[in-house]
Amino acid sequence: MIKVLNLFDEIPSERTKEAFQDILRAENLRIERIISHGEASPEGFWYNQQENEWVLLLAGTAELSFADGRKIALAPGDCLLIPRHVRHRVERTDPGQDTIWLAIHFGGEQAGT
Repeated sequence: MIKVLNLFDEIPSERTKEAFQDILRAENLRIERIISHGEASPEGFWYNQQENEWVLLLAGTAELSFADGRKIALAPGDCLLIPRHVRHRVERTDPGQDTIWLAIHFGGEQAGT
């Protein structure tokens, strides 16, 4: 059966941490919705993922930091590709509203831009 999913539906109102929801899983592919509300990565923590990650900010605002010193502010509609093993962290998400991300994790080979 074909089911329509709206990424803005069923936002949990009561939560104490970021909410992660798998939308689709297949071999070498995972699509997830992430809902943040003022969360950030713990001090000193860096993601160092085995997969490439393409991320799209759907609502709210966020800032990502990279181990090379770059910081990227994101607004709704902004997207970027984070190649595997590029160390990064979530510096901040909007504490005044939900920040909704769509993240696509794929393949283990280095991705192009």
